[in-house]
Amino acid sequence: MSNIDTVLARIDSNLDASLSRLSDLLKIKSISTDPAFKADCRAAAEWLAAELNEIGIETRVRDTSGHPMVVGHKKSGKPGPHVLFYGHYDVQPVDPIALWNSDPFDPQIVTKADGTKMLVARGASDDKGQLMTFVEAARAFIQETGDLPIDVTILFEGEEESGSPSLHPFLEANKDELSCDLALVCDTGMWDANTPAISTMLRGMVGDEIIVRAASRDLHSGSYGGSAQNPNHIVASIIAGLHDENGRVTLPGFYDGVPEIPADIMENWNNLGFDVEEFLGEIGLKYPRGEKDRTPLEHLWARPTAEVNGMWGGYQGAGSKTVIPAEAHAKFTFRLVGDQDHEKVQESFRAYVRSKIPADCTVEFIAKEGSPATRLDTTIPAVAKGKKALKDEWGVDAALVGMGGSIPIVGDFKRMLGMDSLLIGFALEDDQIHSPNEKYNIKSFHKGIRSWARVLDELSRG
Repeated sequence: MSNIDTVLARIDSNLDASLSRLSDLLKIKSISTDPAFKADCRAAAEWLAAELNEIGIETRVRDTSGHPMVVGHKKSGKPGPHVLFYGHYDVQPVDPIALWNSDPFDPQIVTKADGTKMLVARGASDDKGQLMTFVEAARAFIQETGDLPIDVTILFEGEEESGSPSLHPFLEANKDELSCDLALVCDTGMWDANTPAISTMLRGMVGDEIIVRAASRDLHSGSYGGSAQNPNHIVASIIAGLHDENGRVTLPGFYDGVPEIPADIMENWNNLGFDVEEFLGEIGLKYPRGEKDRTPLEHLWARPTAEVNGMWGGYQGAGSKTVIPAEAHAKFTFRLVGDQDHEKVQESFRAYVRSKIPADCTVEFIAKEGSPATRLDTTIPAVAKGKKALKDEWGVDAALVGMGGSIPIVGDFKRMLGMDSLLIGFALEDDQIHSPNEKYNIKSFHKGIRSWARVLDELSRG
């Protein structure tokens, strides 16, 4: 017999305390990429372990070569799937600090002009607020019924924002413990503020950095200009040649393995009412780029990209210094879809770059770890159960969406542990993740908790 109504009532009565606990976690400066915050990352892991143990989920902080993992179990052989819930407790750096309206690690509840209440802090949406929706749902279930409706394992990592270098070894070393029937992943978002979503496609990614070197030193541009090679010009030529006049990436073989979207999925996307001008208008832009023969949602979810993330060379200070620099740098990332091979994409990129380097110049490559794209099976029973749970909570059908970003662990769960994943999260496009004034709507947090309770309840049903 389901206890979902009393569990939901418990969640409602717990909301203020739940927000207080989330605020306590947000105060911890768990910036994984900066060694100065190593102790803070451990503090966040220990805080989560203590909370999980307090509500009856047996949990330990597990050391790795980097920041620790948090692993908890609540299982007794109950009917239904044994699920693994994944989230990450680390956060992005806060720079530029001057653009924050308040201390990024002093959470503030702010009310917008339209009455929307939001919690502002680094990590509020990515991913502390998201993972705490599940923790608080589990808390309410255990407080109300003494147990969870299905067996649950929890895995929280502390290096997602810095490339997860410890994750593969940890999964490999703990396969038996972490292999479950289904993974639940919260690091995703809503379609809009009132429409939940289940993410079914994730882009992969591979990156590279180049250093182009020419002369043995910076040169006087009056003495050598027009004669000596300028690395800035070489890098600019490399970047300019990456796309053709129609927005397609020019790398040989780049589109190998890129599928066409099935007609039924395209119809679903076309019916979502996506307004690209409104989407771009929120960030001060108006005109979309990308392949001219593709729709805006294809650009965001189903087409691969080549982007320049940084470029520099020569004098960067105030005023002018008339030099030809000895070297220039650029950083690139490629978002991948379908069956694109990230290693082949990187090889093609490097061959292209080398073809643009003059004979008396050199190029050095600094590789970034890559991961393939992931497509999720929408026919598994968990998707139908997730859709029902979300409709029961939000009153509308959940959108089946793609994601422009990458969550490599979803592919790892499938390849290494044999698990499908159900991706449900409650972030919004305007949450400003990775940016100043990151926020999480109180509605997203509250109804996110209620949604996870409903998902657990639905998964427990035959």
